[in-house]
Amino acid sequence: MRKTLWLLYQPYKFLILMPLAGLLTLIFGFFALPFVFIFGPKTASFLSGVLWARLLCYLTPITVKVQGRENIHKKQSYVIIANHLSLYDIFVLYGWIGIDFRWIMKKELRNVPGLGIACEKIGHIYVDRSSPTSALETIRQTKLKVREGTSIIVFPEGTRSANGEMGEFKKGAFKIAFDLNLPILPITLTGTDTILPNHSLNLFPGRANIKIHPPVPLENYSWENVTKLMEDVRLIIKDRS
Repeated sequence: MRKTLWLLYQPYKFLILMPLAGLLTLIFGFFALPFVFIFGPKTASFLSGVLWARLLCYLTPITVKVQGRENIHKKQSYVIIANHLSLYDIFVLYGWIGIDFRWIMKKELRNVPGLGIACEKIGHIYVDRSSPTSALETIRQTKLKVREGTSIIVFPEGTRSANGEMGEFKKGAFKIAFDLNLPILPITLTGTDTILPNHSLNLFPGRANIKIHPPVPLENYSWENVTKLMEDVRLIIKDRS
């Protein structure tokens, strides 16, 4: 039955969904510029980001279930740390997490038509992972943009999982948390890798889940034992129960 549904889905995916996704990305990217000027970055992020992400998910179509919203305090800024399974992680987080945040993303995404300039104007932060001085510039930009309930979101694995298993975490997100003295908000994503596997066009409708865990304050940690913090957060995110 699934194979029959998959075959029936292919014409829709290639002839309707993908062209529409490209067109919507260009349209929302274009309107992000006047939205930032008229309404400011937060509202522009909602109009050009949240609506864009939700439309793409509805068109796929997928459903998204969110657990743990009660763990978010609206006026608190966080360093949000999530596992990374699929391109659709971006859509489900942007569309359904329900708080204002800025991405830290690789600089190559700046070249994506529509999306690149929109992200820059809204305030998302590009990082050059090949430059040793880029981390300092990232922290400087983050300090300017993360305040009054605006958070920063990072995929600490650095790339999407190839097999569904979580990779080792890099220290960058935790360095930002210490430098800004912000609690970490761990998030577990599941289901997105079956909607769109890594390095694949094998897109298929499905269900994604977002589990928001209680924040992890930094009081019991220091930069000297940051590896303990990294492992604790990794274990929290790995718990999918």
